[in-house]
Amino acid sequence: MPVLSATGAGVRHRRRWLLRELDLVVEPGETVAIVGPPGSGRTSTLLALARRLRLSTGRVSLSGTAALGHVAGVDAPEPVLTVLEHVRERLALLGRPRREAASVPLYGLDPKLRGRDLTPYQKQVLGLVLARLARPAVIALDGVDAGLDAREQAELWGLIEALVADGPAVLVTARAVDPARVSRVVLLNDPQSAEPGRAQVWSAEEYAASLIDPPTPALAREEEPPGSVAEPEEAEEPAEKSGSVAEPEEAEVPAEKPGSVAEPEEAEVPAEKPDSVAEPEEAEEPAEKPDSVAEPEEAEDAAEARDESESDTGAKATGEQGES
Repeated sequence: MPVLSATGAGVRHRRRWLLRELDLVVEPGETVAIVGPPGSGRTSTLLALARRLRLSTGRVSLSGTAALGHVAGVDAPEPVLTVLEHVRERLALLGRPRREAASVPLYGLDPKLRGRDLTPYQKQVLGLVLARLARPAVIALDGVDAGLDAREQAELWGLIEALVADGPAVLVTARAVDPARVSRVVLLNDPQSAEPGRAQVWSAEEYAASLIDPPTPALAREEEPPGSVAEPEEAEEPAEKSGSVAEPEEAEVPAEKPGSVAEPEEAEVPAEKPDSVAEPEEAEEPAEKPDSVAEPEEAEDAAEARDESESDTGAKATGEQGES
């Protein structure tokens, strides 16, 4: 009879699926690894299967109880309590005599070592010791490869194998596992894929084969349309049209039209039309076009000039008459 059965199990957080439509059956004495990249929802999947996290869809059934080992932020050692005090406290919570603590195997842990002084490996071992006290059907361990060297991982897996030999099933999370140490693998999708939270359940043999010939991972972005060519990173500016000639950097001024003569740098004033007479320096204003209407101030100057001319002419005529 299965100790754990999940049907269409799903967990949704805000707008993102952490776990989607998982179907899983775990038998007594099996070890199931939940594997995936960081952020893929490994811990959430573990807690959902241990019935410590509310499901959004589906259901999880347990034949017996599920006990948590070390799960950072959920079931971690108390900093000030010693290893032995942790055991006594757990026995009290289970309604069992504290004196039983003397007969509980500690798997090499110093009973006087405090929680704040435990290494990652020692925290995992203490989690196993405490979980085993409840005589559960399922034991859940989080991050069995986090912060452990190869020797510590081998020792921890040895303890796990000894536990499952007594009957309970064990669920673990890891980035990757040795296929020879597990019964099945729940492989979670990359969180940046098109279907985050989607899980595949593989046998140990299928998982081992995937390590030799890894499947094509889900794309983290939309596929490029067929025939498209990725531009190099440095080519951020749009390319020139075919046939166009790139202008040198200093040639910011538009080129002269064919046949035009470049003026010297000081000739910033536009060249005058052919046959035009250059005005003196004070005549910087452009010459008026024929038949153009003068501005009011210019008209007054012209009228005054005519009056002066006429008065000079009249005076000159009067003088001539007087002389005659």
